[in-house]
Amino acid sequence: MSKIVETNEKIAEKVVEGYKKIETGVVDGYKKIETGVVKGFNKVSDKCVEVLFAKEGESVGDAKKRFAGGKKTDDEAK
Repeated sequence: MSKIVETNEKIAEKVVEGYKKIETGVVDGYKKIETGVVKGFNKVSDKCVEVLFAKEGESVGDAKKRFAGGKKTDDEAK
């Protein structure tokens, strides 16, 4: 009977190893996709701000701060 128990434990270990490999692959793949999507969104967002909202000579970061209320322009400060 102990031979059956040992074999069962070996099978269980292999199943767990396989599961962990699959889990790691899925999580790593998801992280790569997520990173790519976020980078793509940020590029599109920055380009929209640059084209539609940034004043002449204003950087995208400054335009975003202005819209977020974090920075007043020279005209607004007066």
